[in-house]
Amino acid sequence: MRPSRRLYAVAGGAAALLTGTAAAAIAVAARRAPVRDDERLGELEADRVFTVAADDGTPLAVSEVDASGGEPELTVVGVHGFALSQRSWYFQRRALASLTLPRVRQVYYDHRGHGLSGAADADTSTIEQLARDLDAVLRAAVPEGPIVLLGHSMGGMVVMELAQQNPGLFEDRVCGVAFLATAAGEVGSRGLPRSLLSKYNPLTRGVGELAGWQPGLVEFVRAAGGQLTRPALRRLAFGSRDVPSEVVDFLLEMLAVTPVRGLANFVDTLGSHNRYAALAGLKHAHVLVLGGDADRFTPYSHAERIAAELPDAELARVRGAGHMVQLEQPELVNSHLIDLLQKCAGVDDMSSSRRVWRWLNK
Repeated sequence: MRPSRRLYAVAGGAAALLTGTAAAAIAVAARRAPVRDDERLGELEADRVFTVAADDGTPLAVSEVDASGGEPELTVVGVHGFALSQRSWYFQRRALASLTLPRVRQVYYDHRGHGLSGAADADTSTIEQLARDLDAVLRAAVPEGPIVLLGHSMGGMVVMELAQQNPGLFEDRVCGVAFLATAAGEVGSRGLPRSLLSKYNPLTRGVGELAGWQPGLVEFVRAAGGQLTRPALRRLAFGSRDVPSEVVDFLLEMLAVTPVRGLANFVDTLGSHNRYAALAGLKHAHVLVLGGDADRFTPYSHAERIAAELPDAELARVRGAGHMVQLEQPELVNSHLIDLLQKCAGVDDMSSSRRVWRWLNK
């Protein structure tokens, strides 16, 4: 049984599948809060920080983390979501930094118009352009070796578009893809009720006209502009009321970095996103499709639809989690990601005890 399945079994009351200290350790880990007493979210040292020039010269902020204990077997590249930044991968970056089975190098970057990267204008605020930017990052930061792409929300859409633009890359080098809380089309067809939107706010009104009043997109722009209360943001981004306050504050901090007017330019490309056909380009890769069943931005039905288009993909339902699933239930997300990395690296002969302690010591 792989770690994620083992973890779900224990969390669901079937601890008898394990014995002794291993079962107890995993049961405790499944319940623990994702925030350590001595940590400040988002503050992790990178081994290298640099910029990559996109094809049109726009600077893209990139961070690189070396593999633990030797040469990397894979490079993980995180592609973040709308209105966020590379910091949204905090818990995944922390976990994978000490992973040795397999050893992974990590690369994270900010989309143009987001985080610390250069600005985007109306003409370049498209998923097509973001896919070209990802390609530029891969050429500069990962020129060789196998790649695993992690795409959250809009980041998953960018990965789909890259598969359409550069199918040879996915045939030759991309051995794994993780889609987290994303969609292949019909974004905004379901979500928060329109009654939550203010038609009298000039920014909201303009964004709404672009998006056809797609609630999740508009609300994320409003949150980035400080126009949502903290409780409203918690409801939008997370499925549980038990999310630590530090995590909610961390999300607010990320949203405050990216200029609101720039974000508004991206709403149109998200609203018109339709890349079901592009999924065919992933047939050579191991694919994980993961979503929270309390996601109000991209409901879990989107994950099911992607998995239906990719019959060999692993579909993972994170119960009670919202759109920011990797912040809300990082232990479960990390366990599934490690499973994916092990598949890509051919790690399939580990004993149960080695699997347990590798996961706990991430």
